[in-house]
Amino acid sequence: MVAASPHLSPAELARYSRHLLLSEIGVAGQHRLAAARVLVVGAGGLGSPAALYLAAAGVGTLGIADFDRVETHNLQRQLLHDDASVGELKVVSAARRLRATNPFITVVEHPEGVTAANALALFSAYDIVVDGTDSFATRYLNNDAAVLTRRTLVYGSIYRFEGQVSVFDPARGGPCYRCLFPTPPAAGSVPNCGEAGVLGALCGVIGSLQALEAIKLIAGIGESLRGRLLTYDALAQSFSTLKIARDPGCHVCGDRPSITRLDPAAYDFTCAPSIVPESMSDTAVPLEISVEETQRLLATAPADTVLIDVREPYEMEICAIAGAEPVPMRQIPERVGDLPREKHLLIHCHHGSRSLRVTEYLRAEGFPRVSNVAGGIEAWAVQIDPTLRRY
Repeated sequence: MVAASPHLSPAELARYSRHLLLSEIGVAGQHRLAAARVLVVGAGGLGSPAALYLAAAGVGTLGIADFDRVETHNLQRQLLHDDASVGELKVVSAARRLRATNPFITVVEHPEGVTAANALALFSAYDIVVDGTDSFATRYLNNDAAVLTRRTLVYGSIYRFEGQVSVFDPARGGPCYRCLFPTPPAAGSVPNCGEAGVLGALCGVIGSLQALEAIKLIAGIGESLRGRLLTYDALAQSFSTLKIARDPGCHVCGDRPSITRLDPAAYDFTCAPSIVPESMSDTAVPLEISVEETQRLLATAPADTVLIDVREPYEMEICAIAGAEPVPMRQIPERVGDLPREKHLLIHCHHGSRSLRVTEYLRAEGFPRVSNVAGGIEAWAVQIDPTLRRY
């Protein structure tokens, strides 16, 4: 897959001596690592351990693609960054750490991230793509771009205490991500890590496995996870492997693919709940409203509006919207009798998933005027009050 590098300096040979002692790698395998070009998409929880181990292993050119900036809540699991880098572009922080880890490699920053407009050209410049993203839209984009450019995609994902790893490589007979998950999950069905949480050390396990798969592919050793899905349960400390077959009817890698180019509109979706127009609601108020509309209602109809914060108490200590009534989600059933049925109840949480479930519960309990605040306090901090601490 990767052409041999012509030369390794004495300093590099000393650095990689433990690799060289492995007959499966040796000098020839280290040459292949030095000649390899690997793109890590996402400098977050998975991208951090993956990129660090790829850099330490001597991958010659390491690309980092991410448009985001470092936030304090990232530091629990994203080990490429530290307190001093909060507010900095992740690719800048990551590149600094990776260059310090191994001065013999080239680190390329892609601060624009991966988009439908640049994905084909970006992926074509690398041999292997490591997907460390946590967005379904980006995963489908990465998969489709990898298939169209005939690049190997090393996939990883995490959720709470569980993780998955696979190698998607249709160009060499394997399945792709769409063979496993043909369509995105329904809106609101899968909370992100900001809503469900994630164990920080789990990122280290899955990201390291992704790096290991990439190194094996480059060096040409062992059996890859092509055609297999590795799942990991951190609480049970157990691994299992499932076989994945290529789907002849797959939209992008099948026998008659319908996806032959990257249409930006095809990746402009979210698995978060969508805002329901008032006309589609079975009550006098919409199921969801924006933070801007929430602010307007609180200002223009304060006597008729109640803002309820259903986050946990520790979250409310981090930041809170002035005037919000704290009622943690787990207390809602026992507090139903305390809530005013005649008022418009605006329910918010961190990102909007928990509050949507509370909204639907209260409507089922006969509350006629309940709306979810789309995007939660995170959207409020971004669009209304930037002084609020984000987490």
